[in-house]
Amino acid sequence: MIRSGGPDRLHAGPLNPVEMESAHGAAMDSDLQSIQEARDLAERAWRGWQSLRDFSQAQTDAIVDAMAAAAQQHARRLAELAVRETGYGKPEDKLKKNLFAAQRVHAALRGLRTCGIVGEDREAGIVEIAVPVGVVAAILPSTNPTSTAIYKTLIALKARNSIVISPHPSARRCICETVSVLEEAARAAGAPEGAINCCQHPSLSGTQELMRHRRTAVILATGGSGIVKAAYSSGKPAYGVGPGNVPVFIDRSADLAKAVADVVRGKTFDWGTICSSEQAIVAELDLKPRIVEELRKLHAHFLSPAEAAQLARTLIHPGQFIVNPKCVGKSPQVLGELAGIAVPAEARLLVAELDGIGRAHPLSAEKLSPVLALMFVADRNAGFEACSNLLHFGGLGHTCVIHAQDDAVIREYGLRMPAYRVVVNSPSPWGSIGLSTHLFPAMTLGCGAVGGNITSDNIGPRHLLNLKRIAWENRSPELDPVPGHPERSSSPAPAATAPPPVSLAATPPDPSRIRGLVERILTEKGLNPAVNSQPTHAPAPAAPVPPPAENQASPLDFVCEADVRQAMRQNHKLRIGPKTLITPAARDLGEQEKIFEPVPREVGSQDKKKNDAES
Repeated sequence: MIRSGGPDRLHAGPLNPVEMESAHGAAMDSDLQSIQEARDLAERAWRGWQSLRDFSQAQTDAIVDAMAAAAQQHARRLAELAVRETGYGKPEDKLKKNLFAAQRVHAALRGLRTCGIVGEDREAGIVEIAVPVGVVAAILPSTNPTSTAIYKTLIALKARNSIVISPHPSARRCICETVSVLEEAARAAGAPEGAINCCQHPSLSGTQELMRHRRTAVILATGGSGIVKAAYSSGKPAYGVGPGNVPVFIDRSADLAKAVADVVRGKTFDWGTICSSEQAIVAELDLKPRIVEELRKLHAHFLSPAEAAQLARTLIHPGQFIVNPKCVGKSPQVLGELAGIAVPAEARLLVAELDGIGRAHPLSAEKLSPVLALMFVADRNAGFEACSNLLHFGGLGHTCVIHAQDDAVIREYGLRMPAYRVVVNSPSPWGSIGLSTHLFPAMTLGCGAVGGNITSDNIGPRHLLNLKRIAWENRSPELDPVPGHPERSSSPAPAATAPPPVSLAATPPDPSRIRGLVERILTEKGLNPAVNSQPTHAPAPAAPVPPPAENQASPLDFVCEADVRQAMRQNHKLRIGPKTLITPAARDLGEQEKIFEPVPREVGSQDKKKNDAES
């Protein structure tokens, strides 16, 4: 069927000069409109961020909670809208992805501190403060449009950033509708105007303008390799993701029935539109009869060599070597119709056995559809080599899978594979995004330097903020003597290495450790009743600190709540200066009880006179 316009119009013959001029003018007008919209939304987002960046943790969490609740409420409607508009995948699986973002991602964000002080290590003398980056430019795909919109908006706002979303043009309506739902919920929960934005007229030119705009602080790019490269070439910090060509090694120690069933579940989930879905099974040759039998039980349709070649010509563009958009996320029956192959109505996936990897074997590449390759090899070592080669052929750094019960085999596979997510005994899409594993729940999966990405992590809100660190001097700056220079041998011994900082957003605190820290601090202050009641041979408690003389006391460097309470008991003031670090609890209590005695900054006689005059 030939349409009156769009890409398919090219097959209807050349345009006449009037049509060419009209089409060129329309494209120019559309591009200009898209560019101006990107500029306006970037400025709007920056204005919204001026308020959002000062929100408390409670205010931020209220906004994120409201958006997640709204996304759950509208999850099915948005899933159906996505399938109707793009033609990709299944409504029920799109629903699961929406709920994954609204439930599982949201659950991972709960309790995560992203505002103010987020980490403190008193022994090492390090305090970590979260600082939002600013405006996030989010580029969205057509394969997972609504779920990615929910996910990226949640993590951006959790880090107190505003966001501008640039939809894939073929998924514009469903993405804009998703963003509208999220923005309405966020505004009702207190988010400022401009915190959430979506381009209504997306285009490549508009997206490029958004990525380069002076207000854009960081880019979250999900899409084809072209848009990811453009993000990294924009001159802005960017989190882009590479393609996935996920190999699955089924070891002889595996639960074979479960392994094959997991592969089929992952490969057919949303008709293969997740980039971490399985692309090829690799196994030893003597396992072939059992694997084929299990695949047939699960309604896999095996292609003949001629049919496989015919499908490859339809599915993979030979020149550019990319997946034909008409085949993405389509059922086996639709793929068969497009390729001119008879496919049974009950078939859940198409299977082709390969004898090689690379451009001469197109079905060894990422397929974004329910098409699975099979490769059988002589032994385990050859299997590992084949999996590594598949990753090198378009999936470096992304994801690989192993089904095995032998822990040593699993660890060896993990060591050898050039992928940063090694999923074990699980469907690959579910394991890689953190649905069936404890990886951080995410729909943007970094591929590391080997995949051309800045990180190998599953992207979360911590990637969208910077950490400011306050660091106290607590060890000697002297270094070890230089060999052969005895005159420097008198330097002091190096201080013990401090333990790593403790993150307040990490695992739940250990009550016994907290109790020990409290008792130690109270003991140091002479306030621990357990120590005061020790027998006579125990160390004596610290003597009360007398109030400092007015003419010789200097401002304190640090004040905690225990210091304030001790001063209250001893009825003296705490002298503080501009550089005194005061914990929030200490400041509240000290100001309430009028314990603090400010010391003016000594900046010379003129400044002192000025301070005296002002006071």
